[in-house]
Amino acid sequence: MRRLKRDPVERAFLRGYQHGIHGKSRELCPFNHPETRQAWINGWREGRGDNWDGLTGTAGIHRLNQFNAVG
Repeated sequence: MRRLKRDPVERAFLRGYQHGIHGKSRELCPFNHPETRQAWINGWREGRGDNWDGLTGTAGIHRLNQFNAVG
């Protein structure tokens, strides 16, 4: 059985979160479409907030599982 692809907006959010949690710049957003770009930036903001709160490495694993379980 083929696995369905995830929603592009969800994937953009997760990729943005990964960039934010690792402290990367918002200027690295690879998307041009307004909806996916906004989802990426929202994910980046969430990731930056978690980075600032110290939820990096093993402390932040539960957050990634939470985001992956949503889809």
